[in-house]
Amino acid sequence: MAASHAAPSPAPSSPAPSTGAHAPDGTRGAGAQPAAGTTGSGHSGAEGPPPATERRRDSAATRRRLLEAAHDLFAERGYEGTKVRDIAERAGANQALLFRYFGSKQALLAEVVAQGGLEQVRETPPAELFETTLRSMLTNSAAGSHDRSLEVYLRSVGRGEEETAALREVGAQYQRALASLSDAPDSALRADLAMAWLLGIGIMRTVVGREPLAGADPETVGRLVLDTLQHLWRAAPEEQE
Repeated sequence: MAASHAAPSPAPSSPAPSTGAHAPDGTRGAGAQPAAGTTGSGHSGAEGPPPATERRRDSAATRRRLLEAAHDLFAERGYEGTKVRDIAERAGANQALLFRYFGSKQALLAEVVAQGGLEQVRETPPAELFETTLRSMLTNSAAGSHDRSLEVYLRSVGRGEEETAALREVGAQYQRALASLSDAPDSALRADLAMAWLLGIGIMRTVVGREPLAGADPETVGRLVLDTLQHLWRAAPEEQE
């Protein structure tokens, strides 16, 4: 009797590759599609807000530009002649950011003054203060220079009530510093006279532009003023008794 042979079983068919299948190393297969809402690198296609450090850096840069623009415009036009929109336009910023960072135009002036005049009087020894301020005004107050602090003061003082507090504080600190240079009983008066002379020179040279002072050599002006100023600090013998 012939032996009966069983029909061979068909070989198992390979499953079709799945588009979402992973290779043994954990990566997607060649036909895999990225999940919805992601890029091919697996990151979300929608851009999120910039990191906090980047936002702080941008804010600081905008604030600095607004201060620099205000510094120049206050020096050129004075407080009343400077409009908020002009400051924002020169800084390349929105007006709303000016109010966000400084609160008001008055507060912006106070910070401009603080960066210039107040910083100078606080960091300069009293014995060097008048000469430092004078030379800065004589050499650096031209348009386009970095330090135009005295111009800001000259063009803003006495022009309205809003800016008075910041400017008075500058004047008061200068007076105290200069008064300490004299042992005369009227040292505060002498300090005011020195400041009046300094501001008068600034107005004539920088604001009015009156010749020959406006075009005079800074070294010549400085020498004449400083030599004469020494007599102001010294009390007369009868005043010292």
